[in-house]
Amino acid sequence: MIQSLQGKKILVTREASQAKQFSDLITNSGGVPIEVPLLSIRCLEQTNNNINIDQFTWIFFTSAHGVNCFFNQFSNENFEDIKFATVGHKTEKALKSFGFEAEFIPSTYNADVMAKEFFETYPDVNDVLLVRGNISRKLLVKELSERNLGFNTCVVYETAYNLEMKDKLIRVIQEKNIDLLTFTSPSTVKAFMKIMEDHPNIQDIFLIPCACIGTTTEQTAKKFGFTTTIVPNTFTIESMVERMKNYIHMEEI
Repeated sequence: MIQSLQGKKILVTREASQAKQFSDLITNSGGVPIEVPLLSIRCLEQTNNNINIDQFTWIFFTSAHGVNCFFNQFSNENFEDIKFATVGHKTEKALKSFGFEAEFIPSTYNADVMAKEFFETYPDVNDVLLVRGNISRKLLVKELSERNLGFNTCVVYETAYNLEMKDKLIRVIQEKNIDLLTFTSPSTVKAFMKIMEDHPNIQDIFLIPCACIGTTTEQTAKKFGFTTTIVPNTFTIESMVERMKNYIHMEEI
């Protein structure tokens, strides 16, 4: 029998421009998505005038937002001799939309594995540009610094908590009988807790199973107190939906 989400109500917390794709996957798998986007993302304009693209041999992207916002700023540059590394295939897909392909993609889609596998393959690489958001993790910055390699960082987008969703989130949690929460980044967990941390029933909320896209997101959820986390082996929303279906199926047995 084909597994489904069996009509479960699933909270979608990811940023609004990406929420529909996730919601469609949930709907097509028999679930009921409830969108409350807890992050807002804005491309920054002309913030990196000191960046000279010609000096770099590699450009690292750790999100599709980074790709899109980067090329908004640097669309007229020549990238002919530059190689690209992306954290995963969704980020590479964004890169391909601008006519480029990734030379390197890690086997697991997170920055920890990206750093480990990249420097195993290219131990002597130099002149790297890290494309980041304002609150991106600094693991790759730390790795490059410790290796004494030449690099620069380029902040091209800003992520903020979407606190305008406060009333809607509280209402949804109280009225909708949410079966599963979903967190697609540590920032979505933090935004959720920014709003809900003083809720009188927060201990009950911690009992709601939450699907997390990646171990770092899972660790953040556990740190705040969530007791049941569901993590796919592949860090994509497609695998996330499959993992939720498996979880629900096992609960029914």
